[in-house]
Amino acid sequence: MQQYYLLDPWSIIEKDFDPQHHEISESVFSIGNGYMGQRANFEEKYSGASLQGSYMAGVYYPDKTRVGWWKNGYPEYFAKVLNSTNWVAIDVVIDGQTLDLSTCKVRDFTRELSMKEGILRRSFVAVLDDNKEVRVESVRFVSIVTKEIGAIRYVVTPLNFDATITLTPALNGNVMNRDSNHGEQFWDSVTASNNTKETFITMMTKKLDFYVCSAMQCDIYLDDNFQTLEPEITTLDDSVQKSFTIATQHNQSVTLIKYVANVTSRDHAITELTRVAVQHVNEAKATGFSTLMQEQINAWETKWQDSDIVIEGDIAAQQAIRFAIFQLNQTYTGDDERLNIGPKGFTGEKYGGSTYWDTEAYCLPFYLSTADQKIARNLLIYRYRHLDKARENARKLGYTKGALYPMVTMNGEECHNEWEITFEEIHRNGAIAYAIYNYVNYTGDTSYLGEYGLEVLVEISRFWAQRVSFSQAKQKYVMLGVTGPNEYENNVNNNWYTNRMATWTMAYTIQAIDQVQKENPTRLAQIHAQLSLADEEFKHWKEIIQNMYFPVDEERQVFLQQDGFLDKELIAVKDLPQEDLPLNQHWSWDRILRSCYIKQADVLQGLFFLGDQYDLDTKRRNFDFYEPLTVHESSLSPCVHSILACELGYNETAYKMYLRTARLDLDNYNNDTEDGCHITSMAGTWMSVVYGFGGLRIHDGQLVLNPSVPKEWASLSFTVMFRGARLFVQMKGQNITVKNESSMTTWLKIKEQVCELQGFSTIELA
Repeated sequence: MQQYYLLDPWSIIEKDFDPQHHEISESVFSIGNGYMGQRANFEEKYSGASLQGSYMAGVYYPDKTRVGWWKNGYPEYFAKVLNSTNWVAIDVVIDGQTLDLSTCKVRDFTRELSMKEGILRRSFVAVLDDNKEVRVESVRFVSIVTKEIGAIRYVVTPLNFDATITLTPALNGNVMNRDSNHGEQFWDSVTASNNTKETFITMMTKKLDFYVCSAMQCDIYLDDNFQTLEPEITTLDDSVQKSFTIATQHNQSVTLIKYVANVTSRDHAITELTRVAVQHVNEAKATGFSTLMQEQINAWETKWQDSDIVIEGDIAAQQAIRFAIFQLNQTYTGDDERLNIGPKGFTGEKYGGSTYWDTEAYCLPFYLSTADQKIARNLLIYRYRHLDKARENARKLGYTKGALYPMVTMNGEECHNEWEITFEEIHRNGAIAYAIYNYVNYTGDTSYLGEYGLEVLVEISRFWAQRVSFSQAKQKYVMLGVTGPNEYENNVNNNWYTNRMATWTMAYTIQAIDQVQKENPTRLAQIHAQLSLADEEFKHWKEIIQNMYFPVDEERQVFLQQDGFLDKELIAVKDLPQEDLPLNQHWSWDRILRSCYIKQADVLQGLFFLGDQYDLDTKRRNFDFYEPLTVHESSLSPCVHSILACELGYNETAYKMYLRTARLDLDNYNNDTEDGCHITSMAGTWMSVVYGFGGLRIHDGQLVLNPSVPKEWASLSFTVMFRGARLFVQMKGQNITVKNESSMTTWLKIKEQVCELQGFSTIELA
């Protein structure tokens, strides 16, 4: 791990071109708008190592599962997010030589992602044969105003020679995924057109029949003068391109403006795709690049007003939190309840781009606090729409009732192909139930329970009630053969976190039933009839809650991660040889599974979720026992530890863990950023600041703040939405200021002091 990018509060800046670092930069400089995304692949040809990535939200491929087919209930496929039509390509030929940064000398290279504006800029000087020097400047963005539009301004200037320059903008559907099996391609060409009026291609997936139509328009300028040129046109089944050739003198600039519209059959009838794509791209060209870019800047300014976090005195921390917020805002907008958040967002293809429990456990809080309530609501509705599939998943495993949500999914079906995850990491059900509670508790929107939430809670509780078994030896209910959040331990019995979330879910479901009975008894009667609810079920749930077995070490007074955890040799991570770390890159899986080492928060995950049910001494004992054994080799681990460390007053640990989660990708902590950024970890980064250092919690319908600003920071400020109020919070040392920027009166609890904060008023406490 090392700092590679320049420290800047609003930008990610790369100085000088390092081919060894290029794929990492392709991830870090990715751009998106919730509808589509693009890795920072070069426009011009590049023959060096590169991971091509253009992604359309919700477009995927059900790749066949190659292992485990003999196990009943095993997933039939693994869902892949697909590398879609390459729309950024612009080949450049100068006096017959192809511009390729892998083969020519490069100097004065700068790449900058302006997070404030949502714009990617790049410039460099290439030294070609005969020491010919050419400067290239590019500006690229995908619009968050008009989601279908991407635009590029590409400028080529010969510096010390007169040149003939050919620019060839293209749309290329001949693409593949790096993780495809044996070079398999997932697209078939449908149609292509390339003439003076329209240029487009339409591709179709070989399974599921997703259609993507990409349309292109271009303008050419010599210096500032528009050029009317007849391009050389090339049309193939899966690609279209137009070549513009122009003679220039030295220091004259050739500018290509490339507008692209990408539309899919998820949103439009197949017969309408061409018309819609061509209409969008024509409108973009008529609007013009400068106006589109200004609209982009203005729209991002609005996003930052609602979600920015300001850290004074620590530029590395400031840059990192803004990078996290930027990626979250460009990954998910909440406009489409059919979409969710992949662990890599639009930055890479790893993990299949599918939905994991990360969304509910880590991402939801960010959208609860920084966006309109409907955005977070749509994340929950996504799971409600998949309830029937979750029921099917449970039936495939032999359960007669209930729902098991998948570990990995695109459409509600399980598509994860590791048995210890697919069959055993069932704690994901608990995260989905907790997300419903978290949403209702934060927003006060109890109507959600009657509309959607209660059905999900009931079916999850039914699953838990069947998944447990009664131990005659213990005279307790137990849960056997599971994998907890710590994936470095598989097929264990009585994972404390899983057992705890199961009983918590059943208790909350009973509470939710009472809530719906009070508010909407007619709706509850409908749910009773629809789900054939019976009092015997509730009685059985209560019996399980009262008699669940939880492993405990009485001597240390800590919750045991699972049965037999103390049979392991307990050696702290700090006492391991440094050359053994990270374990997942140096130890065999067998050795890891038999060790005491923990990949990410497990027991501590439960103490974070259910923090209001445990006192500080309990949290401290468990933190002191488990954190020294945790290797933090999951991107989701440091943030939970940072939040708990803040609560416990472990300030140095909290700050260290914050930097680890915040700069995970910027500094490539885990040596894996080249295949995409860890978007859900970035949500954890936001929680580390707001829940950790800001101490934000919701108790009894009130927003609570217990700040502990790191000594490295001069001040911390952030904005949160809470039940109709928009609150600006600033913390300096022991002083805290909360400004209500809305007309809604709200009640707060700040440092144990209850305060009424009226609309457009300010509270200051020391």
